[in-house]
Amino acid sequence: MSVTTASIVVGHPEIEFLKQTSCCERQLTLGFCDTTLLRSIRLKSLNSHTDIASLARKVVEECRLIHPSKLLEVEQLLYYLQNRKNANEKVRGATLILHLARNPDNLEELMQNKTALGALARVLREDWKQSVDLATTIIYVFFHFSSFSQFHGLVTHYKMGALCMNIEDLENQAAKKEYEKSLKKYQMTLFLLLNLAEDTRTELKMRNKNIVHMLVKILERDGEEVLVLAVTFLKKLSIFLENKNDMAEMLVVERLARLVPCDSAELQNTALRLLLNLSFDTGLRSQMVQAGLIPKLSSLLADEGQRQLSMFILYHISVDDRFKSMFAYTDCIPQIMKMVFDCGEDRMDTELISFCINLAANKRNAQLICEGNGLKMLMKRALKLKDVLMLKMIRNLSQHDGPTKSLFIDYIGDLAAQISEEESEEFVIECLGTLANLTIPDLDWELVLKEYNLVPYLKDRLKPGSAEDDLILEVVIMIGTISMDDAGAAMLADAGVIPALIELLNAQQEDDEFVCQIVYVFYQMVFHQVTRDIIIKDTQAPAYLVDLMHDKNAEIRKVCDNTLDIVAECDEDWGKRIQSEKFRWHNSHWLEMVERQQPDQAGGEPFVYGEDPDEGDPFLGNGDMILERPDLFYSADGAISPEFFIDFQSRDMGQTAGYMGSLAEQFAVPAAGHPGGRPTTAYGFRSDEQFLYNYLATASR
Repeated sequence: MSVTTASIVVGHPEIEFLKQTSCCERQLTLGFCDTTLLRSIRLKSLNSHTDIASLARKVVEECRLIHPSKLLEVEQLLYYLQNRKNANEKVRGATLILHLARNPDNLEELMQNKTALGALARVLREDWKQSVDLATTIIYVFFHFSSFSQFHGLVTHYKMGALCMNIEDLENQAAKKEYEKSLKKYQMTLFLLLNLAEDTRTELKMRNKNIVHMLVKILERDGEEVLVLAVTFLKKLSIFLENKNDMAEMLVVERLARLVPCDSAELQNTALRLLLNLSFDTGLRSQMVQAGLIPKLSSLLADEGQRQLSMFILYHISVDDRFKSMFAYTDCIPQIMKMVFDCGEDRMDTELISFCINLAANKRNAQLICEGNGLKMLMKRALKLKDVLMLKMIRNLSQHDGPTKSLFIDYIGDLAAQISEEESEEFVIECLGTLANLTIPDLDWELVLKEYNLVPYLKDRLKPGSAEDDLILEVVIMIGTISMDDAGAAMLADAGVIPALIELLNAQQEDDEFVCQIVYVFYQMVFHQVTRDIIIKDTQAPAYLVDLMHDKNAEIRKVCDNTLDIVAECDEDWGKRIQSEKFRWHNSHWLEMVERQQPDQAGGEPFVYGEDPDEGDPFLGNGDMILERPDLFYSADGAISPEFFIDFQSRDMGQTAGYMGSLAEQFAVPAAGHPGGRPTTAYGFRSDEQFLYNYLATASR
């Protein structure tokens, strides 16, 4: 017994429809002794109307090489060939229609032939699995219709979009070998869907059928043309939030990372455009960093064709402070500096200088930028061209402590010379901001003020309404930096800057930034003997600081407290006033509660703060004396120091009889289960809690 294949030729003797193969339905097992033969049987009468059973019997009868037991197999083979012949006829018909559809002038007439188009749609729906050529040809026909918006209704009428999505989904699940065979069909299907997606309503329907998930999976495949279509489609979809979120869930950035860089310029450009759309999302920017795109995109800056898109994406990544330092470990900064210097005196692209401004905000990046003649070239361009954005980059460079800040000493005079009425406010703001960042020890600010006559300009700009608020604020910050130098601070104080600051504080009291910076100036000035005496004795600055001790802004409170601590140490009178105010503030809620308790005593309620109502409230009666005591200090959380209570218990405060019978009486602890309801005290705990009693007992010991 040997196995051979019967090759049956239909119609034309030179065309073999079956060749030796492993498919069982294409094999015949013929019985011979030791001879293997291959026979071709020509069936000229085989067509779609042929009776397959009768033809099979006739073949077995006339061919002595086929055993009668093989009748069923011959019948199956003939049935397959009959269907194969029908498929070829369908391909031929579809191909003829395709030739017509390729000419746009024929589309209008083809649209009128609803019978032909309906037949094409039906055949595709029923037989697309049977023949790759047939499916590809029919999809190609409808693709030509989809290339024109006026025919989208026709394509939608035959539900080609939904059918193509089903085909794509099944092809996605196919093995790689089958995918490569149907690559053309895959490509045309994507192209047709992309054309139909011009209508946002159709695009929404596609999204509801998970078009995003299908397209992201395609990114795992090979094939440049299909990848270009998939990435282009994703780029179009990415402008909508819901689609972008779907892409994030499918880890699209990770799949796109393998396409950057790639050999195909078109595919790479399309992938970069999609990444640019996605880079507006903070989470997706993090995924880009994790996928290692910073060094990849940095390397593309050398490619003029991909430079702009790469820089846009890197700019978006650089907005996040977490990722700024990562640029220092790539060749990004050398490439960027080369691009800056190549501009010469021409106008620099806004995107480029914006990227530089972001990079300069990181200390390590700033060091790399300033290496060699970097800072010198930047300063030269900024001052010569009056480039505000370039100076903003320089201002960011100047904020970093260490060797970078020391490099600016050579340019203090150049920057100070720009501060004048003739220059634009935007340019002066950046010059002032850069100088204000130069908190360098032992820098002689008095010499700078005299050399460039800056005091009149600074004082005039402190007048409310004299300029834009941004400029006035930079002047205040500049004065704060100058006040670190005792001679510079004295020069400003002698010029009447402190009263001008107080006037500005009154005008800008609702602006926390102004208030904080003005208070910081006072903080710097109280370190120096000359200016401290002026502030304490000749101005009302301490009174304003006392009022600001309880500001809602934590930074303002912090600077005020630090300043007032120095004032209290240097002036005894102000020390008592500051101490008294702190006492009043920490105990204001408690004192109000005591005052409200008096009218309630007539109703017969228990007296929490004293046993005998006839004696009056000892705290209220002697409150003034208590507030004047200089030994009442408080911790940061507002709790009264233990020493205060020890004095009370030992009766060392010089009180009259009946002032306080005992701590247990004054701070009576209610019985267990007594309902609460009293407001929380300023100390941070309730006066009727057991904690207070234990604390006092411990303090008394």
